[in-house]
This record gives sequence, C-alpha cells and structure tokens, in this order.
Amino acid sequence: MVERIQAHLPQMSATMSKIGELLLSEPSAPLELSITELADRAGTSAATVTRFCRQLGYPGYVQFKVAVAADSGRGEPDDQWRTEIGRTLSPTDPPQAVLRTLLNAHIRSLRATAGTIDLHECAVVAKRIATSRHLDIYGTGGSAAMADELENRLYRIGINAHSWGDVHAGLASASIQDEGTIAIGISNSGRTKETIEMLGRARTSGAFTVAITNRNSSPLGQLADVCLTASVPEQYLHPADLSAKHSQLFVLDLIYLLVIQQDFTDSVNKIAASARAVSGHRRFASADREGTAS
Repeated sequence: MVERIQAHLPQMSATMSKIGELLLSEPSAPLELSITELADRAGTSAATVTRFCRQLGYPGYVQFKVAVAADSGRGEPDDQWRTEIGRTLSPTDPPQAVLRTLLNAHIRSLRATAGTIDLHECAVVAKRIATSRHLDIYGTGGSAAMADELENRLYRIGINAHSWGDVHAGLASASIQDEGTIAIGISNSGRTKETIEMLGRARTSGAFTVAITNRNSSPLGQLADVCLTASVPEQYLHPADLSAKHSQLFVLDLIYLLVIQQDFTDSVNKIAASARAVSGHRRFASADREGTAS
C-alpha cells in the first residue's frame, strides 16, 4: 500500500496529497478511522477521500480499508523482513544480489535528485549563505550527521556555520536569528517534529529558511522559504537507509560548491590555509606508523 501511494502521490491534487502524506506517516489509520474522521484528520472532505481511493484503484473507502487490513495482517517472518528492509530484497538473496539492489537504490536516488532539484533556488541559497552573518543547520538522528558535515565544510571557507542536533540548543540559537541570517532544516521525511520546531523558530525570528527533504509537500517543506528535494524514489530499504543520506549529501555538496563559486579565490585560499595548519599532524601520524612497522 505504501508503494502504491508513493507512486500516485506526484499526480495527486493538493487536497488528495494531504491524505497521501497522512497515510504514509500513519499507514494503519484507515483501520481505526471512519471516512469522515480520516477526512478531518487530513483537513479534507469525505468526498476527497473517496476520490483518493479511486485514484489508487479502489471503488471506495470500504474496499480501501480491506486492502489496508490485508497488508497489515501479513505476519510471516518473510513479510516482516520485507516491511523492515524492503520488498526488493529477500533473506535468501546472495551477496551479489544484495549489492546490485543496493547500488540500484543509490543510483536511482541520485539521478532522481539531480533531475528534480531546482538549480535556480540552489543558487539563491548559495548566495544567501555566502553573504549571511550567521548560518544555523538543524537535523536530528541521521540528519544530524548531515548537518555536521555541512557545518564542517562551510566553516573551512569562512562561513559562520553552526549545526544543531539538540532541540534545546537549536531553539536557543534559532531565537536570536534575524534578517541577516539563514537557517537550514534537514529531514528525509520532512516530518521530524524537532527540526520543524527549530526551523519554524528561526523563521519567526526573521531568518531566511531552507528545507532539505524528500517531499516539498511535507510540513518542513511547506514551512521553509525554499525547499530543496533530496529524492528517494523507491523504498528499497528502511526509510532511514543510506540511499536517503547520499541524496542529502549530494544536495549539500552542490550547495557547498555553489557557495565556493561566490568568491572562488578567497574560498580556495581558506581551504589551503586550513590544510597547511594540519599538515604537520598528518606527517607525524605517517611517521608514527612507519616507526611502528619497523
């Protein structure tokens, strides 16, 4: 069911997309809610829910509920594997098949990201970063590592960047932003409560806000001034798998390089200066290894 909703979501109207987004985050909701209750939860009408069901290929809500119940009733070990890991992998697949599936997942994610990302908006974000007084980057869980990575890269070229994975520290920083700052929120689902809260506080404070997420229709995407899409077109693996991280990193790399282009000579000089600063430690580490070997 999740795969069917994901496949139809890009062709849905804004009102039906609300239902799709709700069901992607709460797949079992139809088993607990009437058609009216589901419509209220999604902020739409019962008639829109019916149209949503028909677009997915079901005559009405009752038939849709039956299909959801059938999906949720699968409890065999193989079904549990497919729910947690992905429907394109099997517990008995040989390593070569796992490698091929994994490679396809990453390649498709990167190609989808490259094909859908708005380069004009990327350029706008890069210019904002290069001229900002302060940059906040918010992300929790796996996205916190992406936020740290962007902070490290930008800081080396002179950008006053700070990453926040703790919501308390992030909110404190977001509350003192202003019109001369920029804030970036990273979340694959676009529904991470803490990231939404931090980016929302930064926007209220006056910062220019950017979301990096899989869906621009997600709460995080709708909140930001600019949403850059890191696509994960197929759920090969668990939603937190590395194909999502690689799509995020691809977007961050693009932004980083576009920022460098804003003042190429200065950026290159700063990178060279930081490399020289640590070069002695690299030589010492190499000497230590040689001494150990002898």
